[in-house]
Amino acid sequence: MSATIVDSNDRGVTIKVTVKFSDSMLGSEENIQHALNEAGVLATGEVLSRFDADGDPIDVCGVRMTSKCHNTEDYQTPYGVVSVPRHLYQTSKGGRSFCPMEADARMVLNSTPRYAKMISFKYASFGANMVARDFEESHGRKVSRGYIKNIADLIGSIAQAKEETWEYELPLLDADPACISIGLDGTCMLLKDDGWREAMTGTIAFYDRNGNRLHTIYTGAAPEHGKATFRDRFKLEIDRVMTRYPTVHYQGLADGAADNWEFLKPFVDTTVLDFFHVSEYVGDVAKAIFPFNLSKREEWLEDRLHKLKHKQGAAKRLLAEMIKLRQTVKAATRKEKIDKAITYFTNHHSKMRYAANTALSRPIGSGVTEAACKILIKQRLANSGMRWKGEGAGMVLATRALVLTSGRWSEFWKKINRYGSQLLRGK
Repeated sequence: MSATIVDSNDRGVTIKVTVKFSDSMLGSEENIQHALNEAGVLATGEVLSRFDADGDPIDVCGVRMTSKCHNTEDYQTPYGVVSVPRHLYQTSKGGRSFCPMEADARMVLNSTPRYAKMISFKYASFGANMVARDFEESHGRKVSRGYIKNIADLIGSIAQAKEETWEYELPLLDADPACISIGLDGTCMLLKDDGWREAMTGTIAFYDRNGNRLHTIYTGAAPEHGKATFRDRFKLEIDRVMTRYPTVHYQGLADGAADNWEFLKPFVDTTVLDFFHVSEYVGDVAKAIFPFNLSKREEWLEDRLHKLKHKQGAAKRLLAEMIKLRQTVKAATRKEKIDKAITYFTNHHSKMRYAANTALSRPIGSGVTEAACKILIKQRLANSGMRWKGEGAGMVLATRALVLTSGRWSEFWKKINRYGSQLLRGK
């Protein structure tokens, strides 16, 4: 043993640690890790034992229970496996057992809360195989793929189940935001039974008067038939923010999909069509009117996009110009590109008030929401060879949204620490 307990009392535990030298620095560091893990196991065992009952009868939710045994159980920790004697309680009629030590220590299955927190955090970012490799390389801990999944799934299920009832504090900002931009979008992921389906993401971004982003709330939902679950969840987030900031300017920012605007309209003061999507249509028009003259094409495109950004009424003027330009183009394929742009501008020019938004340092591009599709969904759920069941994808997205939204992961675990992951569990 590299570590031994020297003293243990009500104030804490004193552990003596011996680290063996190695011929290399790397070898010595690995010896240090091994010794510290041994010390961690010993310290955790001492701490856990202090959460145990004394064996006297207890009341659990108004039900009287008595100790049926005092035996040893193995628990998983960040440092290794620790074996701890603990009391198990049962009613006089039998049934499910209750372990006061596990309940009061806020154990997650047979894992300490810190270990469960580490596992679920890593699983929100990587697949189980990579999480296992990371634990072995970074922490000197071997953990099975199945165990990682069990812990991460439980934490993900709690995150999902409590999305409606657990409120998370918004960050303390130096001043109220000048603008809150709400956006939503979808991206495809592969389901085992349904093939490629659209998963949804929503963002609520806070901006100051200079256009600096102060905070972003991320929400996601696995593919579903219709978008009711996602919309209910996202609406709840929006309502909470609006309760906190009732007088801030709310902006809806999205692409041209009609159902996006149908959802956003009740919540926002102004609507803004993503400038990048608009620029793609204008770029197609430039190609249609200057198919062979690249310099003219780029000059025209740059000028029109600059005017869209900085000149009031530029969208209507560009629409009128495109209608005239269409008459000068003969090729059917080139006319088709202009027709699409004309239709797009006709339907959405009221959402193209870019000059006003630019002057107020408000965002005009949905880059935050587009990025959310990548970092929330694609980077974790659409890697090579990945196929998901809807339930599993939903749990990962719930956990990942907590991790990506600054401050929420620690708040979530404060609630686990307060309420526990489970009070009663079968033996």
